[in-house]
Formats: sequence, C-alpha cells, structure tokens
Amino acid sequence: MYLAILWHFHQPIYKNPENGEYVLPWVNYHTVKNYYQMACLVEETEFPCSFNFVPCLLEQIEDYARGRANDPYQEALELDPDKLAASQLVLLRKFRTDRSDKRKIQLQALLSFFTPVIKVKEDKDYLLNLQKEIHKDLIPFYKKLWKKGLIEITTSPYYHPLLPLIFDIESAADEKLPSLSFKHPEDGEAQIEKGKEYFKKIFGDYPRGLWPSEGGMSQEVAHSISQKGFTFSVTDENILRKSLKKPFTPKELYEPYFSGNLAIFFRDRELSDLLSFEYQKWAEKDAVNDFLRRLEEKKRICEENSICVIALDGENPWAYYRQNGVPFLKEFFTQIKKREGITPIFLQDYLSKHRPSKEITLVAGTWLGNFSNWVGIPSKNEAWDSLSRARDRCGAREEIFIAEGSDWFWWYGEEDKSEFDFLFKSYIRKAHKLSGVKF
Repeated sequence: MYLAILWHFHQPIYKNPENGEYVLPWVNYHTVKNYYQMACLVEETEFPCSFNFVPCLLEQIEDYARGRANDPYQEALELDPDKLAASQLVLLRKFRTDRSDKRKIQLQALLSFFTPVIKVKEDKDYLLNLQKEIHKDLIPFYKKLWKKGLIEITTSPYYHPLLPLIFDIESAADEKLPSLSFKHPEDGEAQIEKGKEYFKKIFGDYPRGLWPSEGGMSQEVAHSISQKGFTFSVTDENILRKSLKKPFTPKELYEPYFSGNLAIFFRDRELSDLLSFEYQKWAEKDAVNDFLRRLEEKKRICEENSICVIALDGENPWAYYRQNGVPFLKEFFTQIKKREGITPIFLQDYLSKHRPSKEITLVAGTWLGNFSNWVGIPSKNEAWDSLSRARDRCGAREEIFIAEGSDWFWWYGEEDKSEFDFLFKSYIRKAHKLSGVKF
C-alpha cells in the first residue's frame, strides 16, 4: 500500500485595507514556529511529504521576508520593554504569557515563536535576528527541498474561496440559503488562475496539484481546475460518499478517480482527524503504533497498489502536542519509513505509476461533508448578502476576491472573532470606496 500525506498551510489576509497594518500576527507566528519546523523535520527524516501553500499566505510571508510587514505585534516584540504601553502588553499576551513584568512578558512572547527543532538562547536581540532569518529563508528552504525531490508542493485558489459556493450558492441547497443569489464561476476561475501564476512566481514552476479551499469540490469546480492545467486535486471522503450515493469500502476510498481529465484523491478522514485532534493526548509511540495498526487493518482488504491519503492542517495541531509535536512527528515519519509493505509517495508520482480506472460524477461538498459551517444561519447568510451586493455594485476587483475567502464565513457570528468581522467588512467597504459607489 502507498501512503501520501498532505500538510495544508493557510492563513487568510490579515492586513487592514485602509492602512496595510496586520490585524492579527498568525502569519508571523506560524512561519517561525510551524512552517519552518515542518521543513526541518522533513529534511532531517527525508520523509516524502506534500505541502499545500495557499497563495495569500505566501504573499504575507513575503511581506515579512522583505521587511515590509506593518505588524503592531512585531513592534511590541521589538520595542524597549520599559516603553511598552498597556495596549501593547495586551497584544503580547495573545502568545500565552503568564508573567507580570514587562521585560519578562516580552521575552516569553518572543520565545513562544520558536520551535523545539532549534535550540535558542533567551536573548532578545539573538531571537529577533533569528526570527528575521527564518522569515527570509522559509520560501527558499521549501523551494530547495522541492527541487531536491524531498517534497511535493501544491496550491489553492488565491484567497481561499469556497469554490462550489462562489460558482453557485445553490450548491448549498440543503441549507437555508441567503436571500440574494451568488453565482460567479468566473471569480472562482480567476482565483484558481491567479493562485497558479503566483505559485510559479514564487517557486519557479507551476504546481501539478490543487487543494480546493475547505476541500470544496463539485463537478463544475473539478472541470475548471482541470481547465487551468492541474492534473490532480485532493478532497474529503465525505464527497466520495455523497457522489457514490452508498457506503464505500476502504478499497473504494484508497484509489483515485477521474472527474473529466482531473484525477481526484479522497482523504481518509478518520486517520486525518486522529492526527488533528486525538493523538495529541497519547504518548508518541502509542499514537504511532495505533495509526499503523489501523492502516494495516485497511491494507489487508485493499489492492496492493492502493493509496491512503492523509490531509490536514500543517500548522494548527502541534500546539496541543508535547513539544509542539516534534517528538511525535519524528516517531511518525521514522516508523512509517521502516514499515514493510507501506510506501510513502507523492501524489503526482503515484499517478505516474497508477492512473485512475474509474470515472466519478461529483456531488458538491466540503471536508465537512455539507456547507453548514459557511452558510445557512442568519449571521452567515447576512455576510453572503453583503458580499453579493458588493459584487454587483463593484464588479470583480481584488477586494471582492479577498472578501470571497472562506474564513470570513466560517467565523462569522462566532464569539471572540471580531477581527475577522472587521476585516471582512473593511474589504467590502474598500471595494465600494475604490469603485466610487455608495456603501
């Protein structure tokens, strides 16, 4: 059996459109702590992983790498601690500091950025310099690993739109729909194309694979992805279940299908979710042994050339693991490589050896199965109506594409997510302003 693992890297646009200031620090934080860590571990273990970079994340990493990020959190990390204002201490406490002394709060916040993969000194100037080096080195590091054949890199539509809903909000017909229709497949196609071109600009070549934002897939979306030159895409097993209209066996899950000219892989949700949410509670060896036991059970009833695809966030789970997941990931990569009969592989390499033998007609869905986390409740529908009005008034402009991102709808109406509400509304407002129409 073959095993392909895809780590999805994504952050939405955090820049205030009025002044370019970063409203949240998570691109900065995850770049230094998690994206760098994953590259280091893959280089050390030489385990073949696929990494999915969302273009709007790459754009923001470039801001930090080139020293042009206007980030108040970074300013609070760099300032003379004696000059820190109360509002800046509030920013620093986002990084789980538990001290009362300004100098210690600042140092603890800065230390929280760093992965256990590298040993660091508790020295502010040293840490700030190291942070900047990681910013500058991250994309070249991944590019080097890709060129050496140690990793595969895929991408997503530029601003992470939930494509089936952008193509036609009626894709979520099982939910209570917004009062206004939204149907702009041309926007989805433009975001796929823009993402592909930006990827080439950054990495020097076109990607072969695309992870559709939120695993959002439909027959129309698959056709557009193929038309843009991609050879494969990855989504969730829930869409396979909906499309086959019956329960499926591991044998049916562990093979790619053709949707037109696009090869579709369906991830194993159980194993992906164990990595995302469960194994953080286990001892590392026990967790890896459990994973391999489950995989072996499925392997026994599958064809020899079957492929199990694992896909999950590559930055978020590790905060809940011991030492940011480093002991677990080392054990995970090492034991899988040792396991006879399981072959880690890149998705494109698998397709080069084993073309899909079945055609599938895709039913619209997401990694969650349905669209209920993005549409259907009053607050989320209100956001869709706001976007729909703005799109009609302002046309297909950059600010509208940003507002089409899935994150705004995921978090819309949720407590303690005021920054997301602010950013969504700011881009809608900016679109009106630049179009010269009343908001």
